[in-house]
Amino acid sequence: MKAIISDIHGNMEALQAVLADIKGQGIREVYCLGDVVGYGPNPRECIDLVMDCKLVLLGNHDQGAMFDPDGFNQSAERAIFWTRGQLESPSEPRPAREKRWEFLSERPRSHRENGYLFVHGSARNPLNEYVFPEDVYNQRKMERIFALVDRYCFQGHTHVPGIFTENMQFLSPEEVDFAHKLDGRKTLCNVGSVGQPRDGNWRACYVVLDNDVIKFRRVEYDWQKTRDKIYEIPDLDNFLGDRLGEGR
Repeated sequence: MKAIISDIHGNMEALQAVLADIKGQGIREVYCLGDVVGYGPNPRECIDLVMDCKLVLLGNHDQGAMFDPDGFNQSAERAIFWTRGQLESPSEPRPAREKRWEFLSERPRSHRENGYLFVHGSARNPLNEYVFPEDVYNQRKMERIFALVDRYCFQGHTHVPGIFTENMQFLSPEEVDFAHKLDGRKTLCNVGSVGQPRDGNWRACYVVLDNDVIKFRRVEYDWQKTRDKIYEIPDLDNFLGDRLGEGR
Protein backbone atom coordinates (compact mmCIF):
# COMPACT_ATOMS: atom_id res chain seq x y z
CA MET A 1 0.00 0.00 0.00
CA LYS A 2 1.00 3.58 -0.56
CA ALA A 3 -0.54 6.87 0.51
CA ILE A 4 -0.74 9.72 -2.00
CA ILE A 5 -1.08 13.24 -0.66
CA SER A 6 -1.09 16.67 -2.30
CA ASP A 7 -1.61 20.39 -1.78
CA ILE A 8 -0.54 20.77 1.84
CA HIS A 9 -0.08 24.53 1.49
CA GLY A 10 1.75 25.16 4.72
CA ASN A 11 -1.03 23.66 6.86
CA MET A 12 0.95 21.82 9.51
CA GLU A 13 -2.05 20.74 11.57
CA ALA A 14 -3.67 19.03 8.58
CA LEU A 15 -0.41 17.40 7.50
CA GLN A 16 0.33 16.05 10.96
CA ALA A 17 -3.18 14.59 11.20
CA VAL A 18 -2.89 12.94 7.78
CA LEU A 19 0.55 11.51 8.49
CA ALA A 20 -0.77 10.09 11.78
CA ASP A 21 -3.71 8.51 9.90
CA ILE A 22 -1.29 7.01 7.36
CA LYS A 23 0.97 5.65 10.10
CA GLY A 24 -2.04 4.18 11.90
CA GLN A 25 -2.76 2.04 8.84
CA GLY A 26 0.78 0.72 8.76
CA ILE A 27 1.54 2.47 5.46
CA ARG A 28 5.21 3.32 4.98
CA GLU A 29 5.30 4.69 1.44
CA VAL A 30 4.01 8.24 1.07
CA TYR A 31 3.97 10.05 -2.28
CA CYS A 32 3.41 13.82 -2.28
CA LEU A 33 2.22 15.52 -5.47
CA GLY A 34 3.44 19.00 -4.60
CA ASP A 35 2.36 22.39 -3.28
CA VAL A 36 3.88 21.78 0.12
CA VAL A 37 3.90 25.54 0.70
CA GLY A 38 1.74 28.55 -0.14
CA TYR A 39 -1.31 30.06 1.63
CA GLY A 40 -0.59 28.46 5.02
CA PRO A 41 1.35 29.63 8.10
CA ASN A 42 3.91 26.82 8.51
CA PRO A 43 5.89 26.35 5.29
CA ARG A 44 9.16 25.43 6.98
CA GLU A 45 7.63 22.79 9.20
CA CYS A 46 5.70 21.23 6.31
CA ILE A 47 8.81 20.97 4.14
CA ASP A 48 10.64 19.30 7.01
CA LEU A 49 7.82 16.78 7.44
CA VAL A 50 7.59 15.76 3.76
CA MET A 51 11.32 15.17 3.48
CA ASP A 52 10.60 11.67 4.80
CA CYS A 53 8.20 10.89 1.93
CA LYS A 54 9.32 8.41 -0.71
CA LEU A 55 8.41 10.87 -3.49
CA VAL A 56 7.77 14.61 -3.45
CA LEU A 57 6.93 16.41 -6.70
CA LEU A 58 7.21 20.11 -7.46
CA GLY A 59 4.01 22.13 -7.27
CA ASN A 60 3.36 25.54 -8.77
CA HIS A 61 3.43 27.21 -5.35
CA ASP A 62 6.69 25.47 -4.50
CA GLN A 63 8.15 26.80 -7.72
CA GLY A 64 6.70 30.24 -7.02
CA ALA A 65 8.51 30.34 -3.68
CA MET A 66 11.83 29.74 -5.45
CA PHE A 67 11.30 32.02 -8.45
CA ASP A 68 9.11 34.99 -9.35
CA PRO A 69 5.49 33.77 -9.08
CA ASP A 70 3.65 33.77 -12.38
CA GLY A 71 -0.11 33.58 -12.88
CA PHE A 72 -1.05 33.96 -9.22
CA ASN A 73 -3.83 36.20 -7.95
CA GLN A 74 -2.89 39.02 -5.60
CA SER A 75 -3.65 37.09 -2.40
CA ALA A 76 -1.71 34.02 -3.52
CA GLU A 77 1.21 36.17 -4.65
CA ARG A 78 1.41 37.94 -1.29
CA ALA A 79 1.35 34.57 0.44
CA ILE A 80 4.15 33.30 -1.81
CA PHE A 81 6.39 36.28 -1.05
CA TRP A 82 5.69 35.85 2.67
CA THR A 83 6.52 32.14 2.35
CA ARG A 84 9.79 32.98 0.63
CA GLY A 85 10.62 35.34 3.48
CA GLN A 86 10.02 32.53 5.96
CA LEU A 87 12.33 30.22 4.06
CA GLU A 88 15.02 32.91 3.92
CA SER A 89 14.58 34.07 7.51
CA PRO A 90 17.93 34.68 9.26
CA SER A 91 16.28 33.51 12.48
CA GLU A 92 16.60 29.98 11.11
CA PRO A 93 20.00 28.23 11.24
CA ARG A 94 21.74 28.47 7.89
CA PRO A 95 22.07 24.68 7.42
CA ALA A 96 18.30 24.28 7.88
CA ARG A 97 17.58 27.05 5.36
CA GLU A 98 19.96 25.57 2.80
CA LYS A 99 18.57 22.08 3.27
CA ARG A 100 15.01 23.24 2.52
CA TRP A 101 16.01 25.25 -0.55
CA GLU A 102 18.07 22.37 -1.88
CA PHE A 103 15.18 19.98 -1.28
CA LEU A 104 12.71 22.18 -3.18
CA SER A 105 15.12 22.79 -6.04
CA GLU A 106 15.59 19.06 -6.60
CA ARG A 107 11.89 18.18 -6.86
CA PRO A 108 10.87 16.51 -10.16
CA ARG A 109 7.80 17.63 -12.08
CA SER A 110 6.49 14.14 -12.76
CA HIS A 111 7.21 10.52 -11.95
CA ARG A 112 6.37 7.29 -13.78
CA GLU A 113 6.34 3.95 -12.03
CA ASN A 114 4.89 0.59 -13.11
CA GLY A 115 2.20 2.10 -15.35
CA TYR A 116 1.39 4.89 -12.89
CA LEU A 117 2.00 8.54 -13.64
CA PHE A 118 2.26 11.04 -10.79
CA VAL A 119 1.94 14.79 -11.47
CA HIS A 120 0.83 17.92 -9.68
CA GLY A 121 -1.36 19.40 -12.39
CA SER A 122 -1.93 17.20 -15.42
CA ALA A 123 -0.16 14.76 -17.71
CA ARG A 124 -0.02 17.52 -20.35
CA ASN A 125 1.29 20.25 -18.06
CA PRO A 126 2.53 18.65 -14.83
CA LEU A 127 2.98 21.93 -13.00
CA ASN A 128 0.18 24.30 -13.94
CA GLU A 129 -2.77 22.74 -15.79
CA TYR A 130 -5.98 22.33 -13.83
CA VAL A 131 -8.27 19.38 -14.55
CA PHE A 132 -11.64 20.30 -13.06
CA PRO A 133 -14.68 18.00 -12.82
CA GLU A 134 -16.48 20.08 -15.45
CA ASP A 135 -13.65 19.40 -17.91
CA VAL A 136 -15.34 16.11 -18.77
CA TYR A 137 -17.45 18.30 -21.07
CA ASN A 138 -14.28 19.52 -22.81
CA GLN A 139 -13.70 16.41 -24.88
CA ARG A 140 -10.72 17.75 -26.81
CA LYS A 141 -8.85 18.72 -23.64
CA MET A 142 -9.52 15.41 -21.90
CA GLU A 143 -8.62 13.31 -24.94
CA ARG A 144 -5.26 15.06 -25.20
CA ILE A 145 -4.56 14.49 -21.53
CA PHE A 146 -5.61 10.83 -21.59
CA ALA A 147 -3.40 10.28 -24.65
CA LEU A 148 -0.37 11.03 -22.48
CA VAL A 149 -1.36 8.52 -19.79
CA ASP A 150 -0.25 4.90 -20.17
CA ARG A 151 -2.82 3.61 -17.72
CA TYR A 152 -3.34 5.49 -14.47
CA CYS A 153 -2.50 9.04 -13.41
CA PHE A 154 -2.62 10.59 -9.94
CA GLN A 155 -2.85 14.39 -9.72
CA GLY A 156 -3.79 17.27 -7.44
CA HIS A 157 -3.79 21.05 -8.01
CA THR A 158 -7.58 21.63 -8.08
CA HIS A 159 -8.08 20.51 -4.46
CA VAL A 160 -11.18 18.61 -5.64
CA PRO A 161 -10.92 14.82 -5.22
CA GLY A 162 -12.45 12.31 -7.61
CA ILE A 163 -12.07 9.90 -10.51
CA PHE A 164 -11.97 10.79 -14.20
CA THR A 165 -12.73 7.94 -16.63
CA GLU A 166 -11.79 7.82 -20.30
CA ASN A 167 -15.47 7.78 -21.29
CA MET A 168 -15.71 11.35 -19.94
CA GLN A 169 -17.16 10.79 -16.49
CA PHE A 170 -16.19 12.42 -13.22
CA LEU A 171 -17.02 10.47 -10.08
CA SER A 172 -16.77 12.12 -6.69
CA PRO A 173 -15.56 10.07 -3.71
CA GLU A 174 -19.14 9.93 -2.42
CA GLU A 175 -20.39 8.54 -5.74
CA VAL A 176 -17.95 5.61 -5.58
CA ASP A 177 -18.47 5.06 -1.83
CA PHE A 178 -14.91 6.30 -1.26
CA ALA A 179 -13.32 3.38 -3.15
CA HIS A 180 -12.61 2.84 -6.85
CA LYS A 181 -11.25 -0.36 -8.37
CA LEU A 182 -8.79 0.10 -11.22
CA ASP A 183 -9.66 -2.28 -14.06
CA GLY A 184 -7.05 -1.58 -16.72
CA ARG A 185 -8.94 1.23 -18.40
CA LYS A 186 -7.24 4.62 -18.38
CA THR A 187 -8.09 6.55 -15.24
CA LEU A 188 -7.17 9.90 -13.72
CA CYS A 189 -7.43 10.29 -9.95
CA ASN A 190 -7.39 13.62 -8.20
CA VAL A 191 -6.29 12.90 -4.65
CA GLY A 192 -7.73 16.09 -3.20
CA SER A 193 -5.98 18.44 -0.80
CA VAL A 194 -4.48 17.89 2.63
CA GLY A 195 -4.27 21.53 3.64
CA GLN A 196 -7.03 23.35 1.75
CA PRO A 197 -9.90 21.14 0.47
CA ARG A 198 -12.25 22.84 -1.99
CA ASP A 199 -15.04 20.30 -2.41
CA GLY A 200 -17.24 21.58 0.39
CA ASN A 201 -15.73 19.22 2.97
CA TRP A 202 -13.30 20.82 5.43
CA ARG A 203 -11.60 17.54 6.38
CA ALA A 204 -8.13 16.88 4.99
CA CYS A 205 -8.21 14.57 1.98
CA TYR A 206 -5.80 12.03 0.52
CA VAL A 207 -5.90 8.58 -1.06
CA VAL A 208 -4.54 5.14 -0.33
CA LEU A 209 -3.58 2.89 -3.23
CA ASP A 210 -4.17 -0.67 -2.03
CA ASN A 211 -3.16 -2.99 -4.88
CA ASP A 212 -5.72 -2.02 -7.57
CA VAL A 213 -8.13 -0.14 -5.29
CA ILE A 214 -8.06 3.62 -4.68
CA LYS A 215 -9.45 4.53 -1.27
CA PHE A 216 -10.32 8.14 -0.44
CA ARG A 217 -9.64 9.17 3.16
CA ARG A 218 -10.95 12.21 5.06
CA VAL A 219 -9.22 13.25 8.26
CA GLU A 220 -10.37 15.73 10.87
CA TYR A 221 -7.87 18.23 12.23
CA ASP A 222 -7.83 21.45 14.26
CA TRP A 223 -8.49 23.83 11.38
CA GLN A 224 -9.35 26.64 13.78
CA LYS A 225 -5.77 26.57 15.06
CA THR A 226 -4.47 26.98 11.51
CA ARG A 227 -7.00 29.74 10.86
CA ASP A 228 -5.93 31.66 13.96
CA LYS A 229 -2.29 31.49 12.89
CA ILE A 230 -3.25 32.93 9.50
CA TYR A 231 -5.17 35.75 11.20
CA GLU A 232 -1.99 36.74 13.03
CA ILE A 233 0.03 37.15 9.83
CA PRO A 234 -0.74 40.43 7.97
CA ASP A 235 0.58 39.11 4.65
CA LEU A 236 -1.86 36.19 4.69
CA ASP A 237 -5.42 37.31 3.94
CA ASN A 238 -8.00 36.33 6.55
CA PHE A 239 -10.16 34.53 3.99
CA LEU A 240 -7.34 31.96 3.59
CA GLY A 241 -8.14 30.94 7.15
CA ASP A 242 -11.92 31.28 6.85
CA ARG A 243 -12.11 29.00 3.83
CA LEU A 244 -10.55 26.14 5.78
CA GLY A 245 -13.73 25.63 7.77
CA GLU A 246 -15.89 25.70 4.67
CA GLY A 247 -13.87 23.46 2.37
CA ARG A 248 -13.78 26.00 -0.41
